[in-house]
Amino acid sequence: MIAELIIDLYVSSTGLDVNPGTRDLPFRTIVKASQAAQPGTTVHVAPGTYEGGFQTTASGTTGAPIRYVSDVKWGAKIVGSNNGEQEGWDNRGSNVVIDGFEVDGSGSSWLFGIYTAGSNSVVQNTKVHDIVRSSDAFSKASTGVGGAGIMGDSWTGGTNIKVLGNVVYNIGPFDVSSSLVHGVYMATSGQVQNNLVGNVVGDGITTWHDATNLKILNNTVFQARGAGVMIGSGDHYHTKSPNDYSQISNNILYDNAKGIQEHGNVGSSNAYTNNLVYGNRTNWLLRSGKATGTVSADPKFINYVRSGDGDYRLSPGSPAIDAGDSTNAPAVDLDGVSRPQSKGVDIGAYECVLPDRSKRASAAGPP
Repeated sequence: MIAELIIDLYVSSTGLDVNPGTRDLPFRTIVKASQAAQPGTTVHVAPGTYEGGFQTTASGTTGAPIRYVSDVKWGAKIVGSNNGEQEGWDNRGSNVVIDGFEVDGSGSSWLFGIYTAGSNSVVQNTKVHDIVRSSDAFSKASTGVGGAGIMGDSWTGGTNIKVLGNVVYNIGPFDVSSSLVHGVYMATSGQVQNNLVGNVVGDGITTWHDATNLKILNNTVFQARGAGVMIGSGDHYHTKSPNDYSQISNNILYDNAKGIQEHGNVGSSNAYTNNLVYGNRTNWLLRSGKATGTVSADPKFINYVRSGDGDYRLSPGSPAIDAGDSTNAPAVDLDGVSRPQSKGVDIGAYECVLPDRSKRASAAGPP
């Protein structure tokens, strides 16, 4: 008799890893579920607290990815530990989706909140914060290892990694800056869309190593002590190619040290369209790229707070409303609101609903 294929597995903070991983008898750890997962499996993780510092290696397929899902958004919380691991969650599997978790590095020595190196992997709807906060972690990151809230890496050959609809903040100590620790760090091809990134010692969104052919669209970045968005490549793993054919559109870069910067090995075919770049100490540092459709005005957030406790959605009358580039713009915003709501796509992670904002999901920014 052929055993029945198990598609759904379950994890609970009250479960046991000797269990079969069913709804009634769940596993205790995400690692155990990953060891039982196969292409097409959805791993349901119940609200609760789970110790971080683990690695998942199982791979799905293009048509049947493995999905790790927090059944309540931000309800499954990966918490800091000092077990010697550099990452809160280190994913090496290809065709994997990580969806809806909170990754809290408080009290840990982690250098990366979520590190993913598998081709076609996705990190989405996740809150990542307080990474590389300790002096020991920052010292280690600053020696060349680096760090990030979320990193999509090509070290093992991974390509087409997506970072979608995440909230990333408090990356690195408050009183320093760094060229090696960033909010979202991409070292390969893929997408960075609909993310809210704030309070970062380095770049809000950075690209390096084998980064190329990226779509960096509709993000909101504030209080980065480096660039809001940095486009470049160098210290290559597998290629010597420039970062080229990347699209950087509809992003709000506000109150950062630099707005948008090119650095290192860059091509001449990167497109910078319809970005709101304002209030940075230096707004533009381009080497070969050309910017079009730039908005140079205060975005008029509902409640801008530099610490990250504000509301970074758009007020009525914001110059970002209807000012975006529709080319490849995400179909929904960070709140799940359909885009566009009016005659055009809004710039930034949030689409403004006028005149009735009550249809939005509550609380958008970091708590």
